[in-house]
Amino acid sequence: MSELKDRPSKHLIFPAVLLIATFALIVPAQETRHLHAAQANPPLRLVATIPLPRVQGRIDHFGVDVKGRRLFMSALGNNTVEVFDLRANKVLHTISGLRHPQGVTYAPDSGKIFVANADDGKVRIFDGASYRLISTVDFGSDADDTRYDAATRRVYVGYGEGGIGVLDAATGRLLGEIKTPAHPEAFEVERGGAKIYINIPDAREIAVADWARRAIVERWPMNEYRENFPMALDAKDQRLFVMTREPAQFLALDASNGKVVAHLAAVGDSDDVWYDAAAKRIYATGGEGFISVIQQEDADHYRAIARIPTASGARTSFFSPELRRLYVAVPHRGAQECELRVYEPAK
Repeated sequence: MSELKDRPSKHLIFPAVLLIATFALIVPAQETRHLHAAQANPPLRLVATIPLPRVQGRIDHFGVDVKGRRLFMSALGNNTVEVFDLRANKVLHTISGLRHPQGVTYAPDSGKIFVANADDGKVRIFDGASYRLISTVDFGSDADDTRYDAATRRVYVGYGEGGIGVLDAATGRLLGEIKTPAHPEAFEVERGGAKIYINIPDAREIAVADWARRAIVERWPMNEYRENFPMALDAKDQRLFVMTREPAQFLALDASNGKVVAHLAAVGDSDDVWYDAAAKRIYATGGEGFISVIQQEDADHYRAIARIPTASGARTSFFSPELRRLYVAVPHRGAQECELRVYEPAK
């Protein structure tokens, strides 16, 4: 008797199923309308393509010289850094003799180029005008992503089995280190360098470092999300943007406590994400072959507005808010030629 009592009436089942099905159709239809509208008036427009026939293998991070209109691209598999003239949209120079270059940062106050190398763990420091090697800093192994803080004139380097090293941009001198639970991937430095947010996928967490204490002060578990590689920061609204690969998601977190305030499906195999504060948009590039464009409605609300097709493996990129350009690296794969694609955000 209890089974019969608990079982819903067949007369009630059909209206309920119909209601659920109708709602399921409405929600995707709304999302589709947003995407179709954005595709008709795309938020990013391809304005130039720079062929790179001599570049082979994997491509990693970028840096920029805004005043000199130069872009620096770490061609990891090629053991070079390619320097682009952004006025002429062509390769200006090639820095060779590197050992799997990953992070590259230009420090405008000193005019120096800092290149982190994975193979030997060294940061090679070059003169920005002559491209002459000035000095090296040895981090032991896997010198990876880099960041520059203009307020303190420091260069930050993620490296090895777990650490962030901080260099004086003028002298290249090591100012100190912060140990992390495992290898750091992308990280963001608050202006002034007091706080550093660090993606640590092997530990399945985001770590928050305090520079004054030279220590990790908070550890935010990723829970059901894994492979958290790219990161960007909305300093004004105190929102941290993180892309995960398992599952392929965009996460918006409250930077004060690590709480996930929003999440959306996004491009797979993502390696870079950028926040365009002027347009209140997020651009995420991934090896799946498109750019996820996400509109920020307010600090806690976001919606996907476009999927801009790129190419297989085009997962690394660089956005310059000053130049209003998004640069996307397309690696050589089979018949697919290596190139740099230049996108202009819609006004």
